[in-house]
Amino acid sequence: MQYFIDVIIPVPLKKLFTYSITISEADFLKIGMRVAVPFGKSKIYTGIVAKIHTVPPLAYEAKEIHQILDDVPIVTESQLKLWQWISSYYMCTLGDIMRAALPSAFILESETILSKNKTKTIDESILKDDEFLVFEALQYQTSLKIHDIMNILDKKNVLPVIKRLIEKEAIFLEEEVYEKYKPKLVRYVKLHSNFTSEKALQNLLESLSRAPKQHLVVMTLFMLSSKTKKPIKVSELTEASKASSAIVKSLIDKGILEEYYIQTDRVQYDGAENESSKQLNEYQLKALEEIKESFASHNVTLLHGVTSSGKTEVYVKLIEETINKGKQVLYLLPEIALTTQLITRLQNYFGEQVSVFHSKYSSNERVEVWNNVLEGKAKAKIVLGARSSIFLPFTNLGLIIVDEEHEQSFKQFDPAPRYHARDTAIVLANIWQTNVLLGSATPSLESYFNAKQNKYGFVEINKRYNNVLMPDIELVDIKEARKKKRMKGHFSERLVLEMTETLEEGHQIILFQNRRGFSPVVECATCGNSPQCPNCDVSLTYHQYRNQLRCHYCGYVMAMLRECMACGSHELDRKGLGTEQIEAEVKILFPGRKVSRMDLDTTRGKYGYEKIITAFEQQEVDILVGTQMLTKGLDFRNVKLVGVMNADSMLNFPDFRAHERSFQLLLQVAGRAGRTDIRGKVLIQTYNPYHNILQQVSTNNYNEMFNEQINDRYNFKYPPVYKQIKITLKHKDYNKVDSASNWLAKSLRNVFDSYVLGPESPPVSRIRNQFHKNILIKIPKKQSLSKTKEAIIKINNSFSSIKDFRSVRVILNVDNF
Repeated sequence: MQYFIDVIIPVPLKKLFTYSITISEADFLKIGMRVAVPFGKSKIYTGIVAKIHTVPPLAYEAKEIHQILDDVPIVTESQLKLWQWISSYYMCTLGDIMRAALPSAFILESETILSKNKTKTIDESILKDDEFLVFEALQYQTSLKIHDIMNILDKKNVLPVIKRLIEKEAIFLEEEVYEKYKPKLVRYVKLHSNFTSEKALQNLLESLSRAPKQHLVVMTLFMLSSKTKKPIKVSELTEASKASSAIVKSLIDKGILEEYYIQTDRVQYDGAENESSKQLNEYQLKALEEIKESFASHNVTLLHGVTSSGKTEVYVKLIEETINKGKQVLYLLPEIALTTQLITRLQNYFGEQVSVFHSKYSSNERVEVWNNVLEGKAKAKIVLGARSSIFLPFTNLGLIIVDEEHEQSFKQFDPAPRYHARDTAIVLANIWQTNVLLGSATPSLESYFNAKQNKYGFVEINKRYNNVLMPDIELVDIKEARKKKRMKGHFSERLVLEMTETLEEGHQIILFQNRRGFSPVVECATCGNSPQCPNCDVSLTYHQYRNQLRCHYCGYVMAMLRECMACGSHELDRKGLGTEQIEAEVKILFPGRKVSRMDLDTTRGKYGYEKIITAFEQQEVDILVGTQMLTKGLDFRNVKLVGVMNADSMLNFPDFRAHERSFQLLLQVAGRAGRTDIRGKVLIQTYNPYHNILQQVSTNNYNEMFNEQINDRYNFKYPPVYKQIKITLKHKDYNKVDSASNWLAKSLRNVFDSYVLGPESPPVSRIRNQFHKNILIKIPKKQSLSKTKEAIIKINNSFSSIKDFRSVRVILNVDNF
């Protein structure tokens, strides 16, 4: 009997590919193992075994697999169930999910290797100059890779040269699969077994009397070994003996010392003894009991706790109970900045049982966390991570906590799969028959709506920890202040006065502006022209620290202009406000004060967040300026004042969620103030202080905001009342994308009638030289979601079969919020 496997490969294909295997391979292989498989003409991909069966494919002849890469599965069956759900719900392929889920080091790549053809003698005179350079390099090296040839010829497009050499039969190509993950090996050293006896050691030390440095190294090693029974690292030995590594190497070469390597994890906890978790106050205890009761009847519970109410301590108690039962906990956070601060808190309680998983970690570090979770190791009992950590191979999941559940960062927008980590976490918990706790001071309308409908359990904490008062929120009318000339740059007199008082009292300040750079627009004062991005329909943002104009959509950069490109005038105005400009103004207003900035530009490095947050926590920084990274659950004990530089830019955004998001963002940033015994102050600068949302923020009235917004959602048929799917079409030719979107919208209207909106150009209609058009499909609660998706896929397949539209890229985005 012939055996076959269905394989998921990291390519966006609608169906799985089938490969043939031998009987012995069929006995050895298990679902979830990796195999290297040929695909296309010469490519080799890593695939995941999804099914082992005996049914041959009908449309093609099954190729044989290249090799088996694992001894045990690296993807569990419960993970594959989750992948299947994401694929059907978010309308993407299993290949997309595999690419997103696995650390890149697991996805082996094939590299093209060029070797010299030794069976044929080549007349070198027929070779062109560039061909000869490659051929000559192969005389000295057995093989070359494509990037080696790029370096030899000093050009990017080397394929024509390689093609000519193949035609002349001078070289041939082969594919080599290489493993990306490299285990970290630490170098250790010990005394050679010949010198372990006391007499032999004494003789050795006497023989080294003329080499004092070597004598010292051996003595130091002997002392370290007797003090601790642990193996001695080479780095420890050189540090303790103050000797260079060359001296250690010469002792190894002489056979006096022996070196050996031990595989170790890259991320390790080296803290002191763990603390016991804090005593909860009466409100936290009440919330904890209510959560446990709620878990008995609901899989999902929403915890609505005001900022600084001590939600994290409630989570800690639940985590303690879960890991005491021997189960794993997943703690999801929206921002890497938040994980940075929370790692320390959780490690104080749980030590090395905490593992961290997010994109700032290297591929090798992520592989190690993956393996620790898969093997159920003690050091991965608690996984703290950003949205991608829902893909980890849990073996005994007991609880999922989604902190700051309202955050937009939980939704993946590009590339596919366009999943929402909060909703996916609920499905993951369902697979494991366990509970999910959603926590937020400003819950999303969806979650609060589900709690009101009794789909989710609901628990509230209305009081801040230690009964600290909620911050005093004041709206500052900058329209009036500008009229009366009471502004210093972008700072109202009121804000400057409060900042002066706060600094004099020895407290810290946070200033919030949700736009990075110096000025969003540079405009000519003579003709009004402003430099635009050549690839996108946006103005270039001025970044002062590099004196550059930069596009925040495609990354295009140019030097700051000295004169207008249109009229040649030197009068260039910088309009608008970014974090860089605030930082510069604060330094002028408060000379001698330490000012720091936290935005995408200052947190690019692996430890970028950590440096800024630690410096602010240790009060080395007086004023911290930042974007929305600052708003998400960070706990700074000495902040008394929070200033919002301009609230209007958020409120006037063309999005049905703009008001909800503004409320959440402003209330969250306000929550950073006065988290200890002193009442915090929040100043919100605005041109429209009578705006409903700003009034609701100033009174911390979540219910009023919810009722007003949900009323609008009912009236205009938006989520959570109706579900929605956004279809985006992209192409570099505007006419093509326009006619394609009209055809698609017309076809969809034939099925869904008035529930189809568009096609419409988004506010930024061209990004990276691609024109965009959006179509929105609203789905009533009673309408079958699966049948709706089937109809959309059918129409999309018809669309793809039209020759003129084939080059137009179609993106399906389910729950695009």
